[in-house]
Amino acid sequence: MTEGRDRPGTAGYAAEAEALVPRYEGIAFSEIHAAILPLLPAPPAQVLDVGAGTGRDAAGFAALGYRVTAVEPTAELRRRAAALHPSPRIDWLDDGLPDLPALAGRGAAFDVVMLTAVWMHLDAAERQRAMPRLAALLRAGGVLALSLRHGPVPPGRRMFDVSASETIDLAREHGLRCLLCRTDEDAQLRRPGVTWDRVVLVRDEAQGLHAPETIA
Repeated sequence: MTEGRDRPGTAGYAAEAEALVPRYEGIAFSEIHAAILPLLPAPPAQVLDVGAGTGRDAAGFAALGYRVTAVEPTAELRRRAAALHPSPRIDWLDDGLPDLPALAGRGAAFDVVMLTAVWMHLDAAERQRAMPRLAALLRAGGVLALSLRHGPVPPGRRMFDVSASETIDLAREHGLRCLLCRTDEDAQLRRPGVTWDRVVLVRDEAQGLHAPETIA
């Protein structure tokens, strides 16, 4: 399988892996996901953390009693994360969007799928491919939570300015309904001009299509 450094969406992360660990680990899991956690199925639900990075979120979910499959395509980050957060509740996997091929043969289904600071690394065609794949991985009643970064693109990174409304519309086409959409400042790292959209979607049992609820 191709390692993350060869995937366009992960450009820049391998070279910065060592510096990113203290930066990301310095942000509390419970703080960054405070708005999202009350909307998730209770542990011991199954969590898929796509683009798990340094493992902060995977470890946070594991500590709460969830079972976590942590997907990280950048080998330099994945190795550091597995060493930093050893847990029998976390299964580390080399895989990546838009197709998540390593998961394809597992027949896995999840109660929660997390994409924290991931979705905006995919271009429009990749997002069209990825959304049905993610929706298919969710059990009925399962939740997909995304955060979308807006603002200056760091040097060496590949990012697209993806709106929350576009994401919600695309998700609706694949049977996902919006539970939460809110815009936050870059409170933890305080980067000038950076804001975040946080979107939470649910797969209804009937797969009905409903208008999203927007919460400012």
